[in-house]
Amino acid sequence: MTVEVGGMMGAGIAALVAGLALARRRFAAASGAGKVLVLGPVFEAVPLAVFAAEHFTAARDLAPIVPHWLPWPLFWTYFVGAALLAASISFIVWRHVRWSAALLALLFLIIVATIDLPSLPRHVHDRIFWTLTVRETVFAGGAMVLAGSVRPRGSLAGVALERIGRVIVGATMIFYGIEHFLYPRFVTGVPLEKPTPAWMPAPVAIAWVVGITLVVAGVALLVRFRVRMAAAGAGMVLLLLVVCFYGPLLVAEFSTNPVEGLNYFADTLLFAGTVLLAGLEAEQAAQS
Repeated sequence: MTVEVGGMMGAGIAALVAGLALARRRFAAASGAGKVLVLGPVFEAVPLAVFAAEHFTAARDLAPIVPHWLPWPLFWTYFVGAALLAASISFIVWRHVRWSAALLALLFLIIVATIDLPSLPRHVHDRIFWTLTVRETVFAGGAMVLAGSVRPRGSLAGVALERIGRVIVGATMIFYGIEHFLYPRFVTGVPLEKPTPAWMPAPVAIAWVVGITLVVAGVALLVRFRVRMAAAGAGMVLLLLVVCFYGPLLVAEFSTNPVEGLNYFADTLLFAGTVLLAGLEAEQAAQS
């Protein structure tokens, strides 16, 4: 096992154990769909910790992604890793979440503006480019909802963050859901270019179930109809996908390409956490 793989796995496991342990009181105080939603920050923190570890242990491999006009690419790689780790710790210990969530949203939006959008003219017809660009944007949207949910009830800034972030998440869910119908034989959740392995049973059926779930829940978020139930239901489907689809995929590829398997696993878990965050509301966060 390489240092990179060990670091990513160790960070993820530590974040999951600590997050679930420290969220027990909030979980016990919640009811109904809220019991799933209050775990959203935990499932957000775990992949953030995984990606932070990747930035620290594979910094030289990731540094070329930094825009060429920025000096000291290695510094910025470590800086992003530190930012992801700080956000992960904040969500786990549930301290200073208002600032960590807002800054995390800003970080993802900066990534979109400096890395994704400058490539738009060359990739305007590339579905994977749009999938990745929307992915970073939806992660920002989920963090915006979280930042708004922990502000005082009735706060104009909190309401604005919640609504804007929820629109971003809902629109992305619909976009990804449609992609599941168009490309059902590729991996589900975040619909990237990796084909579903032949040994995975009923790949088309899985894609359609996930696609329908994302579209229906995404519409509910946009029209503000049973928002908490929609976010909780779609989030649970995505969590099942992480465990039952990407878990076996990670195990199967662990001896050949473990970093890719961990990235797909953590990426989908981050999307699941983001969808759960979209169901948070100020009063619920205050009660928890």
